[in-house]
This record gives sequence, structure tokens and C-alpha cells, in this order.
Amino acid sequence: MPITLASLVQNSSLKLAVLAGEGRLDAPVRWAHVSELADPVPYLDGGELLLVTAMKLDVEDAEAMRRYVARLDAAGVVGLGFAAGVAYDTVPPALLDAAREAGFPLLEVPRRTPFLAIVKAVSAAGAAEQYRAVKAGFEAQREMTRAVLSARGTSGLLAKLAAHVDGWAALYDVSGALVAAAPSWASRRAAELTDEVRRLRDRSATASAVVSGTGGRAGDRVELQSIGSGRRVRAVLAVGTGAPPGTAERYAVNSAVALLTLTTERSRALLEAEQRLGAAVLRMLLAGEADHARAVAGSLYGTLLDEPLRVVVAEGASARGKAAGAREPGAGGAAGATPEEAGEPGGALPAGVEALAEKTESAAARAGESVLLVRHDRRLVALVADGGAAAAACADFASRTETAAGGGPVGAGPMGAGTEHGVVVGVSAPAGLASVAAAFKQAGQALSVARRRGRALVEHEDVASGSVLPLLADEAVRAFADGMLRALYEHDAHGRGDLVASLHAWLSRHGQWDAAAADLGVHRHTLRYRMRRVEEILGRSLDDPDVRMELWLALKATATVPPVQRDRGRPRRG
Repeated sequence: MPITLASLVQNSSLKLAVLAGEGRLDAPVRWAHVSELADPVPYLDGGELLLVTAMKLDVEDAEAMRRYVARLDAAGVVGLGFAAGVAYDTVPPALLDAAREAGFPLLEVPRRTPFLAIVKAVSAAGAAEQYRAVKAGFEAQREMTRAVLSARGTSGLLAKLAAHVDGWAALYDVSGALVAAAPSWASRRAAELTDEVRRLRDRSATASAVVSGTGGRAGDRVELQSIGSGRRVRAVLAVGTGAPPGTAERYAVNSAVALLTLTTERSRALLEAEQRLGAAVLRMLLAGEADHARAVAGSLYGTLLDEPLRVVVAEGASARGKAAGAREPGAGGAAGATPEEAGEPGGALPAGVEALAEKTESAAARAGESVLLVRHDRRLVALVADGGAAAAACADFASRTETAAGGGPVGAGPMGAGTEHGVVVGVSAPAGLASVAAAFKQAGQALSVARRRGRALVEHEDVASGSVLPLLADEAVRAFADGMLRALYEHDAHGRGDLVASLHAWLSRHGQWDAAAADLGVHRHTLRYRMRRVEEILGRSLDDPDVRMELWLALKATATVPPVQRDRGRPRRG
């Protein structure tokens, strides 16, 4: 504790006597200062014990002494030491009465006690207090360092910090969500600061703020400190105390900020090494080398590789055709990335995809899950636990993106094309470690479907359980269909038969001549003649099941008027 007037009075070597202000002797003394000025206030900072001989004071004027004491009290001076036996044998009555009326501490300094002795006593006490504070700060730093390196990690650090400041501490991730709090009862109070945390997050990485009276507690003082070594905030620390932290507490808070910065903002070399290790593990899994991948990963990803997982592939809503070397979705598995390429880290992610990555990592950290994230060619490839918090965070982020697009296709709204905030996400079905390669393809297929449908997220189960027909709306498919059927349409346009309608009826009846002819209202021999003409014009055999399949999909893609209706009501031919 800092030295007080009471401790100075109790110092037997000083022999100070209390003449007034006995109830305010617990005030801490920052310094002892000598001044004979009638108004020394402009040269004071507050917290001083002012020492005077009254040689230049009008100590006989009661009103002047009342004003003098009032100015000292208002300036934060903690007390007045009067040297007896120098200019006056005792304290003048006007000064004594003014001090007693104001309840202002007045100490009598005997002639044999030089002012220098008091100054030295205050200075020595201050130095001792500073040493104790520094020592306590170093001890707090050691304890928090051991805690953060222990199994409890960040939670242990917060517990030590809360004990050292005699309050509570909490940590928030970059999204503003509460990660941990200590003691446990502080979680509810910390959760009320979410809005303040988010405002601080949007400032530089050296920002701080003080919030008072949170949670309905008027005496609660909460200090927020951003965590991060660069311009980007990585986390936010909240420290709640009943009063502003002292020197020792300030050392503890600063040490906690430094340790949290080290844990959240690791060196670039270490981060790149972890990303390359994750990429190597992913490449092995995509190559079907699950055992090798498990051996390389070790315990880095916890139980992620031992449980059902999902593969997530994400890219910007306006990324198609813009990424370097972009190919048609599906050409290499995951929206243009081959399995080999998907395991190579590199390439800055669009803001929306990076935000998705951070949201996924934060959710996994809060839930104690592990995730494997690889950034490649402006795309994100992630392995997340099936049914876990990370998977739910992906879905929630995509849903918010779609909502921000106004319910329309992502890429068309304010979060879509023209910005870097929209995302398109494909999610595989649950898979085991040996099936990651297949799951990667599923995620790529789902991503392609999501982009075609203007959706922010599509799961492979949605694709597999639905119909393939909506996929035929792609312009490339339509162009293929038009090219395949063009000759038949041109034949029919010259009035030489209804080959397209006949082909549709025959395929829809699985090649049953009588049923198809009845649908068309023609004789079966007429239909046989028409099918031979189709084969001659196309140069392909209808006996080939692949040809029949392609022709049927082409007819569906062109979305023609149901051909059966064309011959309804017409006279039979042949």
C-alpha cells in the first residue's frame, strides 16, 4: 500500500502531531512539497503533503486562511505540514481554525524535524511501494505464463489475472463472442459487454476503453483492451474491478495483454508452417493415404480425424472466372481445384471467405473442437466435425450472407457481386477419414450447384435427394442440347414431319411402339419410319442407351412444349 498521512504520523523519527483533519489521515501521499507561495495550486498535481513555514502567508487574516485551505483542498492536496518554531512558535490560530472548519489535515512539524526528512520518508515509501508493485507484477507474469502454457491455457491465464486484480477477467474472439471468463460467475456480466467489444474490435489493435456501471452494478469498472500486434484486432480482453487498477494490477493487466497477444498473434513463420502441415495432411487424405495423414497430424487436430467429418469448400460469391486459372466447376473436383492443388496453401482469400474462416475457427475454439483449414487459390477448404460447432458456424454465416442479399441470389444483393463479402459454400455428406477424397468431390459438386442456384450454401445431401433436372438450366447444357437437336428442329420446320415430338413420345414410353404411337395419334409403322429418320439425320443409333439418355436430357434442357400435344387432334398419318 502507498504511504499515508497516518503512516507518517506513526513514524516515530518524524514526531509529527495531528492538529486537524483526524478523519482524513488515510489519504495516500504521492509526494511532499515545500512552497511558501500564497497560491501554490498552479504548481501542484494533487496528492501532495504541502510543507510551509508561513513566512509569506497572511496567517493573521482568518478569511485569507479559509480561502487558502479551501484552494489546497480543492486542488487535491492531502494535508498541510506547518513548521513550528521557525516563523511562528506554534500554528497561528486563524490557520488552525480554517483547517478544523474544513476538516483538512494539519500536521505540526517540530523544529528538530527538517522538511527534508519528511520528503525522504515519502520518497523512500514510494520507492518501496513501486518495488513491491513491480515484484508483484513480475510474479503475476510468471504465474500467468505458467497458466497459459498449462492444460488450462487461456482459461488458466484469466483465472490468475482475476485473482491479481481482485476482480474478474474475460476474453472475446474477433467476432465479439465470449470465449472464456474467470471466475465462472463473471460470464453473465461479461456477456453484457458484447456491443462495447464489437465497437472496440472495429478500431486499431492498440485500442482500449473503460466502461462503468455494467450489469446494473454502479461500482463496476471494466477496462477493455484489444489484442493484436498489427492493425488487425485478434481478440479483446475485459478486466472488471471495483476501482481503477493500481501499479501492481496495471503490471498484471499489461502482462496478460502481452501473453494473449503471443498466443493469438503467432509469428508468421509458425503460422505458415502450420498451414503447410495442414495442407500436407489434406493432400494425403485426398490421395487416399489416411494412415500417413494421421501419423503426420499426430495430436494437432485432436479427435477430428477419428470421428465423422465433413468437407467444406467456400469461395467468394463473385469469384467464378476471376480466380487465376479458374476452370468450370467440377473440372477438377472442387470448383476448379484438383485434389492435388486443393492441398497447396496460398492466395489471399476474399474478405467474406476470410470472415467465414475466422468464424469457423472461433466457433471451434469455443467448443473445444479442432478444424483443418487450407486456403488455396482464393478458396477455403475445411475439414470440420460432423454436427459440431464449426459446421454450424459455417451454415449460420452462409445463412446471414443469403439474408443480406435480400433473399435473392448471392452475388446479386449488397453482399454479392461487386463486393468481397458474399460467399458460396459447398458441404459434403458425413464421411470417414478414408473417404475424404470422395467427400471433397461431393463438396465441389455442392458448391457448383449452390452457384447455379444462387444459394449461399448447399449440402451434398440436398443435391442427392433432389432432381437432376434443375441442373440442366446451365447455359452450357442448353447449348449442347440445342446443338444435338438442331437438325431435327430444322427438319420439322420445313414441314417434313414431327420428328422432335415423335422422339419425345417414343423415349417417354421407353421405346414401346404401340404406346408411343397411341400418344401421338399415328400408326406404329409411321413412328418406326420417323425414328429411322432420326437415326439417319443424327447419325446415331437409338439402340445405344447412352444416345437415348443424351437425347432425353437434351429434350428436357430445351424445355419444349410437351410434344404429345402437337399431334393431338391431327389426322392420323400413314
